[in-house]
Amino acid sequence: MTGYYDAILGLIPLALVGITGVLTVAGIELTTAVPVGATVSVGLIGHAMFVRAPVDPEPAGAPPFDAGE
Repeated sequence: MTGYYDAILGLIPLALVGITGVLTVAGIELTTAVPVGATVSVGLIGHAMFVRAPVDPEPAGAPPFDAGE
């Protein structure tokens, strides 16, 4: 089953190439279209890293971590 991070990994190059291609065909110069596509790709990466961060679930009943031990 495809998970969230699998979809993000597929969307990153798709956004970069797809948005750049669409903007280029629409008449925007390549030197402008590439940074726009890259910005969307970086936004996807940022969302995957910071908004839906991959965290390990803590097992139920695990004792709290004590750094002083």
